[in-house]
Amino acid sequence: MSTGLLLARKSFRGKALAQAVIALPMVLPPVAVGLALLLLFGRRGPLGPLWSALGIEIVFTWWAAAIAAAVVGFPLLARACEQAFAAVDPGYERLARTLGLSPLRAFLRVTLPLASRGVIYGALLAFTRTAAQALGPHVRVNAIGPGPTIPAERESEVHYRRQREACILGRGADPDDILAAMRFLLECKAFTGQMLAVDGGQHLIWKGPDTGEIAR
Repeated sequence: MSTGLLLARKSFRGKALAQAVIALPMVLPPVAVGLALLLLFGRRGPLGPLWSALGIEIVFTWWAAAIAAAVVGFPLLARACEQAFAAVDPGYERLARTLGLSPLRAFLRVTLPLASRGVIYGALLAFTRTAAQALGPHVRVNAIGPGPTIPAERESEVHYRRQREACILGRGADPDDILAAMRFLLECKAFTGQMLAVDGGQHLIWKGPDTGEIAR
């Protein structure tokens, strides 16, 4: 989450390169990612002498599986967090600072709630993919991202209706849509590691209409 916040709020030399490096595990074949991790954490790798000195064995242990899962899921979470935080106007956080909130409290009470949907979306997507790789072939792991189905805590009914209408399909998800997605996930035995975005296309609109009105 902190990586996404940094990429969304800060401009620095090499930012595009950093974004490309973070996205590499998503575009490289899994075999290439696994080989890179094996060379990095193996006994003959650059970190090999350190693990030997500490008496730690990583290759072919559950530590290796955890590291591989984290590396594969990290780009999904970081990218989603970056887009979610970029959609929040920094002016709201600055306004909270003028009212006496510390930077941390302003982030927790203003910025994070406004970006929570995107952060949760990214976390769910990353968890689904990594869990599917770790638990297969015996367990299938999938998820459903329903989008706006109930009003947020500080959201009026009028704005909630506008938010659903602002989706690409002009509507959000109803309970019947979610049940249909659940039936598909249960019946399709060859489907795993995916999240069905049953949200009327809201996930395709990174800067939603809800940020300003909820903050006000």
